[in-house]
Amino acid sequence: MTICAALIVAAGRGQRFGGDLPKQYARLKGERLLRRTLRAFCGHPKVQRVVVAIHPEDAAIFAEVAAGFARVSAVHGGATRQDSVRLGLEALGADAPDLVLIHDGARPMVSAGLIDAVIAELSAGPGAADGVLPALAVIDTMKRLGADGRICETLSRENLVRAQTPQGFRFRAILEAHRKFAGESLTDDAAVLERAQGQVVTVPGDETNIKVTTMEDLARLAAVLTENRTGQGFDVHRFGPGDHVMLCGLKVPHSQGLIGHSDADVALHAGTDAILGAFGAGDIGQHFPPSDPRWRGAASDRFVRHAYDLLLERGGALIHLDFTIICERPKVAPHRAAMVASVARILSIDQSRVSVKATTTEGLGFTGRQEGIAAQAVATIRF
Repeated sequence: MTICAALIVAAGRGQRFGGDLPKQYARLKGERLLRRTLRAFCGHPKVQRVVVAIHPEDAAIFAEVAAGFARVSAVHGGATRQDSVRLGLEALGADAPDLVLIHDGARPMVSAGLIDAVIAELSAGPGAADGVLPALAVIDTMKRLGADGRICETLSRENLVRAQTPQGFRFRAILEAHRKFAGESLTDDAAVLERAQGQVVTVPGDETNIKVTTMEDLARLAAVLTENRTGQGFDVHRFGPGDHVMLCGLKVPHSQGLIGHSDADVALHAGTDAILGAFGAGDIGQHFPPSDPRWRGAASDRFVRHAYDLLLERGGALIHLDFTIICERPKVAPHRAAMVASVARILSIDQSRVSVKATTTEGLGFTGRQEGIAAQAVATIRF
């Protein structure tokens, strides 16, 4: 099993930010930035350990921020970001992971999908790079200024990107590079590995993965979190032996059952993915792997409730959850009201926030041949 650790860099003083506290401890919608960052990594199923490089003076406030996160430990950072990363890597080295993700503590909106992409690229097999960074295209015209502040050159945007974190590395490679080039004031960890002739590749970054440097950045994040966001889910299960199907947590009599690792509630599976997708928290398979025997025969209301609880923990609200069930049989219309009530009960929300619809494919395809049932769901959320 590949062991992946995260190193969160949170030892800076944030002098450009202003305010009474360093930026990583500023509040966004009532919650400190660093706590949001920790949740993203502690809640990711592929990250086994989290080490945070903090300033020695921040021990008390960090203890408050990290409360409840069992896999988190702290190490004192250094005078520069590069020093802090090296010290964090040394702390991880006592029980060295295979991979390490290095992330800015003041990037609280990192998504599970972005973490997945970095880990997947590092784990691509023989020939995989030693380092991976999320990158965004440069879309504005680039100018170089002279010492007098006047424009002296227009730069080509071709092949230029903006680097983000988390940057992922093979642990031994980045540790050796940081040891070798300590004190050189390189601007990010990819640059350290590049200096050591290591190969670094990119994956697509995320525009909402904003690094807070100024109060204006914090305001931008607050605006993002205030917007409505949507997520979509889709699932299919085929028919097998049985005398009922589970739809929206309701037992619906039928001449066949649905086959699945859990109770095969195709609608709630789609609803789970819709909610998770709306705030970038991965998919149902990451949280409840079908290979895990714990979920054999499990009621799917546990899955959708888990997704909803994660949303609530991140300060979000579910505005609406809309299901479309696609099948020839059983007929959904006689059970629609009960399905709406069931979902509302599972999530402890008003029935007005739930919609259940049904359609057929006019006899076409696998649902038309009555080989199974498909469902899609759209979740609308607000932070």
